[in-house]
Amino acid sequence: MVVAEKQTLGFQAEVKQLLQLMIHSLYSNKEIFLRELISNASDAADKLRFEAINNNALFENDGDLKIKVTFDKAARTITISDNGIGMSREEAIEHLGTIAKSGTKEFFSRLSGDQQKDAALIGQFGVGFYSAFIVADRITVDSRRAGLPADQGVRWESGGEGDFSVESIDKASRGTDITLHLREGEDEFLSVWKLKSVIRKYSDHISLSILMQKEEWDEEKKETVVKDEFETVNQASALWSRSKSDITPEQYEEFYKHVSHDFEAPLAYTHNRVEGRSEYTQLLYIPTRAPFDLWDRNKRGGIKLYVKRVFIMDDAEQLMPVYLRFVKGVIDSADLPLNVSREILQESRDVKVIREGSTKRVLGLLEELANNDEQEQKDKYATFWTEFGQVLKEGIGEDQGNKERIAKLLRFASTHNDSDAQTVSFADYIGRMKEGQDKIFYVTADNYAAAKNSPHLEIFRKKGVEVLLLTDRVDEWMLSFLQDVDGKELASVAKGDLDLGKLEDEAEKKQHEETESQYKELVEKMKTALSDKAKDVRVTFRLTDSPACLVADEHELSGNLLRMLKAAGQNAPESKPILEINPDHALVQRLKYEEAKFNDWAHILFDQATLAEGGNLADPAGFVKRLNEMLLGMAGK
Repeated sequence: MVVAEKQTLGFQAEVKQLLQLMIHSLYSNKEIFLRELISNASDAADKLRFEAINNNALFENDGDLKIKVTFDKAARTITISDNGIGMSREEAIEHLGTIAKSGTKEFFSRLSGDQQKDAALIGQFGVGFYSAFIVADRITVDSRRAGLPADQGVRWESGGEGDFSVESIDKASRGTDITLHLREGEDEFLSVWKLKSVIRKYSDHISLSILMQKEEWDEEKKETVVKDEFETVNQASALWSRSKSDITPEQYEEFYKHVSHDFEAPLAYTHNRVEGRSEYTQLLYIPTRAPFDLWDRNKRGGIKLYVKRVFIMDDAEQLMPVYLRFVKGVIDSADLPLNVSREILQESRDVKVIREGSTKRVLGLLEELANNDEQEQKDKYATFWTEFGQVLKEGIGEDQGNKERIAKLLRFASTHNDSDAQTVSFADYIGRMKEGQDKIFYVTADNYAAAKNSPHLEIFRKKGVEVLLLTDRVDEWMLSFLQDVDGKELASVAKGDLDLGKLEDEAEKKQHEETESQYKELVEKMKTALSDKAKDVRVTFRLTDSPACLVADEHELSGNLLRMLKAAGQNAPESKPILEINPDHALVQRLKYEEAKFNDWAHILFDQATLAEGGNLADPAGFVKRLNEMLLGMAGK
């Protein structure tokens, strides 16, 4: 049943906020509205082609897909028309009245009120249709979905304030006509020359023909007149199918903005035609900034799949592994069937070959950036790592075939540097290893400050041994799949017995044995006092300044991982840490002769060690009470 009456509906709250921000923040780059609307029109044509594979009637005897851009100087309007899939009444309300986008909440929380900074954020978020309100104070959209009768067209209209109206109309042709009623002062766009220049600048790569009316000089009127004849103003060929030598860097950038709906230029890209058992073309981009939904592993949409230049789907997750979900671009296969389904994609040998080849191509592109000595390329890789490094680390566990390549791309903070910048590679670390050192040492913590100040680092600082500081949440998971690099074992400085190997001489080992013997009685006494908290108590030589520290047994979860699991509501296995005491510290030496308050002192040492590694105390009030009593006793009160 057709709903004939006109309805006025309110915009989603986020749409209202975005409109106000966008009109003010993006005004300096207002011509992008035409790029966004043409890009949407191209997507609509792609969707029609895809749906028509199984239902050719949707073409309605008109298979010549195209986009038209016209203007009316007297009415001060610009109209962008397409004969793509079109929209039903319900789809117009859904698509034009709400932003159903993962990361929306986070996006708005990061807006600062600074127009320049907010413009960059808005560009990352993508604005599409709403960018038209930069130049228009009213927009009218007439549309009919392919396959619906002519009387089920819909008119959507809004002034970009708080609401919009929808009503049913008769529309003979399928597709969408978007008419912009220009704001005062925007008449520069009422010109064939201006519109053509914007189209050629931003949308020359669009594979559909973009048509505009011809303009000719009228000798009698002594002025330029617009004729009723139309001409194609773009190249109208799939950019990825052209030779690389025929494509300018600017065209590559604009195509990226088209497929990604990003306002910022890509960080890097790779364009290749692969021939052999499987033939396909890939044009893949690495963005400069991470999208707001980067951590949603179910949100895919980076790779558009084409078959012989016919669009198939825009979220072909089978073509790129999850840990490379930030990659954008196009893959065009010459071998897959046009009616390929997601089920076929999952089982197809050709798809597996494409996936493997594309994965290696992206990793190769990252290697080129990472290994380049030019400062510009170094800066690009640093930007990539800041934005996507944590996601790339997922590949260590998910892509065993490329684990070694991915490991070489990893970057970390370390005690070698005085900042939290993650710039140290495994190759850097191995190149600086001490003579006799056979392990790559690391410490994990919640944040950089906790890692840098960990008491477990004290002996390593004394001996000048570098330690990697791992603070990303994914690190603990990653380390379960990465036991060694280039034959060098990865060793946590906070797990198991400290084994410095050849970094420790025979005299030191002999002295340690003597000290352990001297403190045997104290250790046994502390084991009894802390039996409910500590799995074991032992003398340590990893500390130089702190009185004690906690370590995990060699094959148990680290304290940091246990805290992360509990914070995430996961069932963490119950395990007690090992308390190691520093025999050279005055507090430990004092404890050797303590009788009356021995248990309290032992518990204070344990609780201090817990706090030092970022843990939470089971009984904070008890700790404070014991500490106060100890301080009063030392003050003679």
